Amino acid sequence: MSGKAFIIQSEGLGRGDDKLGKLLMANFLRLLGEPGLKPAEIIFWNAGVKLLTENSPVLEHVKKLAEQGVDIKACTTCLEYYDLEEKIAAGEKSTMGQAIEAMMSRDVITL
Repeated sequence: MSGKAFIIQSEGLGRGDDKLGKLLMANFLRLLGEPGLKPAEIIFWNAGVKLLTENSPVLEHVKKLAEQGVDIKACTTCLEYYDLEEKIAAGEKSTMGQAIEAMMSRDVITL
């Protein structure tokens, strides 16, 4: 494997105002679909898995990335913790072992 793997661990980017953080995340995921800017994989864990659910404000952006060939993974333990196993609307469930494998074989950027 090669390329970049992004790890998204919350619903927003940065620290500070949550509303601003969510706006930044939406813009980030939207622009990530531009030519030449796509990672090979995005791993969503902790509260980041909420972005993959039915009512997520960024669901369209994530689905577009998946359609463009970005591998979208959701932490199974996190989905279970937040009781979201049946509400995932994008990506596929992933184990911690798969996340570790991706981190060992790709350049990782944590958001």
